[in-house]
Amino acid sequence: MGRFSFKAAVGLFAGLCLVPIVAVAISALTGTFDTWAGLATTVMPRFIWATVQLIFFVGLGSAVIGTSTAWLVTTCQFPGRRLFEFLLALPLAFPAYVLAYAYTDLLDHPGAVQSLLRDITGWGPRDYWFPEVRSLGGAALMLMFVLYPYVYLLARAAFLRQSPTAYLAARTLGHRPWSAFLRVSLPVARPAIAGGVILVLMETVADFGTVAHFGVQTFATGIYQAWFSIGDRSAAAQLAFCLLIVALFLVFLEKAQRGAAKHHEAGKRVEAMAPHHLKGWQSFFAFVICVAPILFGFLIPLIVLTQMAIESGQNPFTSRYVHFIANSLTVSSIAAVFTVIGAVLVGYWSRLYPSRWAERSKMLAGLGYAIPGGVIAVGLLVPMAAFDNALDAFLREKFDISSGLLLSGSIIILIFAYAVRFMAAALSAFDTGMSAIKPNVDAVARSLGANSMRMFLKVHLPLMRASLLTGLLIVFVDTMKELPATLILRPFNFDTLAVQAYRLASDERLAQAAVPSLIIVAFGLLPVIILCFTIAGSRPRHHSEISLPIVGKANKKPATEAAG
Repeated sequence: MGRFSFKAAVGLFAGLCLVPIVAVAISALTGTFDTWAGLATTVMPRFIWATVQLIFFVGLGSAVIGTSTAWLVTTCQFPGRRLFEFLLALPLAFPAYVLAYAYTDLLDHPGAVQSLLRDITGWGPRDYWFPEVRSLGGAALMLMFVLYPYVYLLARAAFLRQSPTAYLAARTLGHRPWSAFLRVSLPVARPAIAGGVILVLMETVADFGTVAHFGVQTFATGIYQAWFSIGDRSAAAQLAFCLLIVALFLVFLEKAQRGAAKHHEAGKRVEAMAPHHLKGWQSFFAFVICVAPILFGFLIPLIVLTQMAIESGQNPFTSRYVHFIANSLTVSSIAAVFTVIGAVLVGYWSRLYPSRWAERSKMLAGLGYAIPGGVIAVGLLVPMAAFDNALDAFLREKFDISSGLLLSGSIIILIFAYAVRFMAAALSAFDTGMSAIKPNVDAVARSLGANSMRMFLKVHLPLMRASLLTGLLIVFVDTMKELPATLILRPFNFDTLAVQAYRLASDERLAQAAVPSLIIVAFGLLPVIILCFTIAGSRPRHHSEISLPIVGKANKKPATEAAG
């Protein structure tokens, strides 16, 4: 591939990722505003207020849970700490809407919890008050339980990379552990924590399945209702444009906080601080803090869904479910391969020819991760449907044949939407693998006469194969879980596991919805486990020579003896 054709391919991929954004903006600003005027005075304040509340509660809760658990498993020693390092990331395998189905069945009026309460007390339906799970608070809890691992994983990685010198200096100056954590460790890890929180907020504004199931009216549900219930594509585009502005603001916020973050290690050698050995009530308190999110975010939903699936009597190996699984695997596999190829093209150009244009192309290609699936769906369907109609009209007039819905009625548009949505994940995996390869390797390969393609195939690809496979798997699983884009763009009579679970839950057949939900969770566990092992491998193995207890006077024993 020549340099010009290579650059053209990179520009094409980056430009295609901009199509939904441009299409939504044009459609929103040029369409009729009749429906919009009614929405602005009726449901728009409700959409804004519900979205703001979700962002606040989910962001705050995820930050507290993720940061506290990351600090405990990284710097403290208590029963189960090593196991918690892995288990705390497992809720990430659950789509939030699947968690919502499980807790609705468990906590709703006919559910097991309220039924047991009535049996024990003898109360009637009107004799007691019970929190309503189908509410904004319930949706916030579901999102919090499945999204806090973003903060946990990034915060834990940041705490592992920290040198213990500054923290131990604060302790020797008389600061208690909590004070030293707030004054030293937390400020150093703040960029990573802020990055995780912003990822949580992006996923929160993009969520559709959870808020739709709980009847919470946000921009995401408004787009779907305007498109299918009202049948007004202009109103759907205008709502999508509002949500797009929020998403782009979060992108700007993430870039700003990342650019402002500057941290220099104390030295090249990074040591792990000897863990604080917790005892008594402190050990118990740390255990409870770590086990609670695992219990409510993974174990209880898994048990409930398994019981629901058994009671439903459905066989996941029937031809009907095999068809759903085959559809999900097909589009997910094609989308993952296509997305990773695009990420390799964009990322490799930036490696070979670093420039401002290359960096901007990479930024534009990865912008789709911040854009909700419903916005991408509207942004793609409007121009592609116009293209299909124009082509069909031309062929009918000139040749008396019909092309039908060539793009908007096939899985091509669905795969395109997935690639735009998850290109950032593939680019991140590529950058992770490529950053471990020193530029000197490129120079040696060039001196031996290798061109760009041969250098990538013979040198770079073998060295970064694990990173690319990880990116492939992450995009694959994210595609299987994606709901709003699939609902809007899927071809007629083409249902995936996510669509089937949503349809059954919408019909209040929650037991039947448990079967496709469990299959989605099973696939979602794969990248989470890989991610946990990757982060665990980054833990420094050398302990500091100074060990300070969590409370009381300084320990006079050497660190090696205290750690033993």
